[in-house]
Amino acid sequence: MAKTHSDIGLVGLAVMGQNLALNIADHGFRISVYNRTVEKTDKFVAENPNTPGGLVGSKTLADFVASLAKPRKVVILVQAGKATDAVIDGLVPLLAKGDIIIDGGNALWTDTIRREKQLREKNLRFIGSGVSGGEEGARFGPSLMPGGEFAAWKELQPIWEAIAAKVDGKTGKPIAGAKPGQPVSGGVPCTTHIGENGAGHYVKMIHNGIEYGDMQMICEAYALMSGLLGLKAEEMGEIFSEWNRGALDSFLIEITADILKQKDPANKRKAFVDIVLDTAGQKGTGKWTSTNALDMGVPAPTIAEAVFARCISAIKDERVAASKILKGPSKKYRGSKKALIKAIHDALYCSKICSYAQGFQLMRTAQQEYNWKLNFGEIAQIFRGGCIIRAAFLQKITEAYARDPNLANLLLDPYFNKMVKQAQENWRKVVSLAAECGVAAPTFSSALAYYDSYRSARLPANLLQAQRDYFGAHTYERTDKPRGKFFHVDWPEPTRPQLEA
Repeated sequence: MAKTHSDIGLVGLAVMGQNLALNIADHGFRISVYNRTVEKTDKFVAENPNTPGGLVGSKTLADFVASLAKPRKVVILVQAGKATDAVIDGLVPLLAKGDIIIDGGNALWTDTIRREKQLREKNLRFIGSGVSGGEEGARFGPSLMPGGEFAAWKELQPIWEAIAAKVDGKTGKPIAGAKPGQPVSGGVPCTTHIGENGAGHYVKMIHNGIEYGDMQMICEAYALMSGLLGLKAEEMGEIFSEWNRGALDSFLIEITADILKQKDPANKRKAFVDIVLDTAGQKGTGKWTSTNALDMGVPAPTIAEAVFARCISAIKDERVAASKILKGPSKKYRGSKKALIKAIHDALYCSKICSYAQGFQLMRTAQQEYNWKLNFGEIAQIFRGGCIIRAAFLQKITEAYARDPNLANLLLDPYFNKMVKQAQENWRKVVSLAAECGVAAPTFSSALAYYDSYRSARLPANLLQAQRDYFGAHTYERTDKPRGKFFHVDWPEPTRPQLEA
């Protein structure tokens, strides 16, 4: 018997919206779609007439809402911010008690908390769901991070689990082979209920911050192989392909190998990467992660350095001018090529551990701040497929939290502790060489400083706090007294040099 109403609806038919709608329809769900430009809706439906679930186009928002089965489920995939609020404002008068709005955009988690509260007061339910994996992920299986009322999640769960990427339950490796109309069968879906209100969008933000770190670390490995060893792009592409068969197996390492092997379409004699201008863009989620780390007092220097690296890349003209004035060291690397490549591999892996440790510490603090109950093992699990940071490495994080759900820091897990012990000599060698030879390696360096700070029972902050007490009477604690008792020294006025008349 044919369905008279759609299982779910989607507003916003840009590329991500179209691909997610097709993914839903391919899994047998009837989906209504709406775009403020009617021609776009009509064209999309006409071009995809034979999906298993079926696409239903609507010319007005009222017709769109009327086409949905109750409780209505409406996915919004429009630009974050004011555009999302505008769509919600348009939907609210048309919806009824218990209906669910799902924001699948890259929303700021505090906006999601606000929207969930406002809609709850109107007897509507709101889910803020991170959607990771880009256009291809949306089409064939993303990683989905929904946050909101648990009962609302249970309504959405069958659809979200069906369309999410799937991984092997034992190995954590993505299950490949999804094609239009032929969904992946079996495996563990890369989605789970993250927590209340803004938890899903918060975790998506942390995912993006980690993604910034991963990408910059790979770029530093590339810069070191190029700057210290003089390797050509294609040679480095082969090295990254080899790395992708080992501990660094990941989507980003895989695509890096492909990029480095790619020839310039306009000049087949040149490597594509060599003709790409060295100015990187950003959409802001990495900055949100770093700002949030500062606000909560959680050290996340490696993620922040990845953001700053993009910022300094953007001032291209200044850098070109500075390169003609500012000089660096003349030292060249004269050692073993094979040994240095192995050392760079180890530096990348150790830095990656520290970057993920920072991201998970941020989530650990946020759950206390916002009264969420986050399952870090499950979060690592849903990152294993569909998303940009998907990697074999995440299986190790899943296992770490299975061993200890209350793990304070990934560096304290036996596996990661062992890996850093084995590789840190190479890590230190690479950071030292980068400084000696004048190759910028901000994430490698900051990750090492983070590791050395975290493992230090005593830091020079004792002197810093004494300085604060001297100039601002900020008080200090004593090593020979219980924590929580504060003292102050009645310091003399500092001697100031006399200015000549």
